[in-house]
Amino acid sequence: MGGTRRRFFQDAAIFGAGFFGLSSRLNAEQTSAARSSGSRNQRGLSPNPTAAQSPPMLTPDIPDLPHEMDGPVKVFRLTAEAVQRKIAPFKTIDTWGYNGSCPGPTIQIQQGDRIRVIFENKLPESTTIHWHGLEVPIEQDGVPYISQMPVAPGEKYVYEFTVHQEGTFFYHAHTAMQEMIGQIGFFIAHPKTPHHPHVDHDFGIILQEWAVLPANTVPNTASMEFNWLTFNGVSGPAITPMIARLGSRVRLRIVNIGMDHHPIHLHGNQFVITGTEGGRAPESTWCPMNTVLVGVAQARVVEFDAKFPGAWMLHCHLPHHMMNNMMDLLRDRQIETADQTDPKALSQMQTLVNTLGVEHVHHAPIARNASEVRGFPQDAFMEMGMDAAVAKPETYGLPANWSAGMMGMMTLVRVLPDREYNEIMDRKKAERPTT
Repeated sequence: MGGTRRRFFQDAAIFGAGFFGLSSRLNAEQTSAARSSGSRNQRGLSPNPTAAQSPPMLTPDIPDLPHEMDGPVKVFRLTAEAVQRKIAPFKTIDTWGYNGSCPGPTIQIQQGDRIRVIFENKLPESTTIHWHGLEVPIEQDGVPYISQMPVAPGEKYVYEFTVHQEGTFFYHAHTAMQEMIGQIGFFIAHPKTPHHPHVDHDFGIILQEWAVLPANTVPNTASMEFNWLTFNGVSGPAITPMIARLGSRVRLRIVNIGMDHHPIHLHGNQFVITGTEGGRAPESTWCPMNTVLVGVAQARVVEFDAKFPGAWMLHCHLPHHMMNNMMDLLRDRQIETADQTDPKALSQMQTLVNTLGVEHVHHAPIARNASEVRGFPQDAFMEMGMDAAVAKPETYGLPANWSAGMMGMMTLVRVLPDREYNEIMDRKKAERPTT
C-alpha cells in the first residue's frame, strides 16, 4: 500500500472518534517558507523559475489565510461570520463569509502537508465546512449529520487531514442558502514538483451571483433571478486588474459555486485548459481556445503565454452577466430605459456621481434622431465612468474613462512591458503599510 494511501486510512482511524482533541500548544511562528511565499504574494513578483516550488496564487480583492505551525502541522483559524461586502462604489450588501471576507480568505498549502483548521461559528445558525474536491476521511467531509454534527452558533470544531492531492479546490458551507449568501473560499494545493511549463503569475477568481432588490442590502438566496454578478466578491469596474509581465506565462484558476454556468472569455489571447477541480489535466487534452465554460461546482484552470501587451478583458460572455442592476443605481428609483432622453440620462447619472464624488463623463455619441429609431435606447445610457472611485495601483496608466463600460463579471488582465510593470509594482509597494 502506497504511503499516501496508508496515511489516508490512518487519518480515518485517528480522527474517527470525532476530532474534538486540540493541541494545547500552537507555535506562533510561521516557517521561513511561508514567510517567503507571503512576501512574494504581497510584492506580486514572479518567483525564480528554477526554484523547486510553485508561485503563490494571487486572489485579487481577497486576502490569504495565514497559518501557524504546531510541529509538522499547518494550523489555520477560520471563522464563519456575517460580512458587509462593498461590491461597487455605490453598493454594499450584507453577506456571510469567513474571517471578515466574502468570499473567504484563500488557503494555500503544499501537496503532502498535514493541516489543521480550527473552525469557529459566529453565525446565528449551525454550519459546517466541506472541502470540495479533496479526498479526506469521511469524518472530515463536512456534511451535516452524515459525517459530523452541525457546528452550533458559538462553538468550535477542528478539521485535520493530510492533503495528498494537488490542484484547485475550494471550501464552502454544505447548505444551499449559506452557499448562496457567500460561504466559499479557495483551497489551493501546490504540487510537490512544479508543473511544466513553469508559470510566472498565478491568479484565482471566484464567480458568484446575487439577487438584491432595490434599496435592499440582503441577498434573496431563494431567488432564481440574479441582478448582481461578481468576481471575488466585487463587480466591475471595482475589481482589481491582474498584472502580468510581458513575455511571462500566466495561470488563471476560476471557480464557480453559483446557480448558473459562466462562459469566461479572454480577449486577445489563446489559452489551454490545464486543470479542473480534479487536478492537472493530461497535456494530450490541451487545445487552444479563448472561452472556457465553468459550470456550477467546477474549477477550470487555464494557462497562456502573455505575448501581447495591452489591457485585455476577461469576462463572462452571457450578456446579462456583463451588466449590473440598473434599477438600483439610484437607490429606489428605476432608470427608465424605455423612453430615456439625453438630458434625463445625464441628470440621473449626475445624481449618482455626486454621491461618489467623481466626475461623470458624457456617454458615447448618439444620433440626433436616435429617439425615432425603434428599439432605442439599448446600451446608450448605461455607461457609468467612475475611474477615480475605483483607482488603485493596478489601474494606473489606463485610458481616461476606462471604467465606463465595465460592469458585472468583467475585469482586466494587463500585460505590461518591464518599465510599466515595475512602476505598478513600485506603486503597490509604496501603498502597503510599513508595519
